[in-house]
Amino acid sequence: MASSKGGATSPAVLRASEMEKMSIEQLKALKEQIDLEVNLLQDSLNNIKTATGRLEITATSLHDLSLRPQGKKMLVPLTASLYVPGTLDDADKVLVDIGTGYFVEKTMNEGKDYCERKINLLKSNFDQLIESFSDGIAKFEMLKSQLATKKKTVADEAGAILQAKLRQLAPAT
Repeated sequence: MASSKGGATSPAVLRASEMEKMSIEQLKALKEQIDLEVNLLQDSLNNIKTATGRLEITATSLHDLSLRPQGKKMLVPLTASLYVPGTLDDADKVLVDIGTGYFVEKTMNEGKDYCERKINLLKSNFDQLIESFSDGIAKFEMLKSQLATKKKTVADEAGAILQAKLRQLAPAT
């Protein structure tokens, strides 16, 4: 974070006036840092979309499972691509994966509630990340503009210096 006591400045709170004072090298380093942050946010958004989609499929599957009669023959997924034949013993009890390989037995309604709460949490996180992503993109664009302005200024100054040198070296006529 920016500090009024002259501490380090985070790209999250960087202002255009602060960017104007930076050298081209500092701006390039900041651009790389913001680019990494934007890419990380993009990856996080994709992960949340994937997890939300899986939970929505799970919630639908729980609903479908609750409609099946006891004793119904079905295929039980062991992995994403491996299914084994099974028989529905009790449609009111389900195992819920709570993460890192831990499962908890819950009632069907508790399982559905768990899925809905996780979906709502992920959607809330997604909305917050979208705001951060938009801020990051805006800062990235502002930084690119500032970098282009600095480069043009440096090029104009170098051109003026070269013209002055050429005038000095030109023979007087």
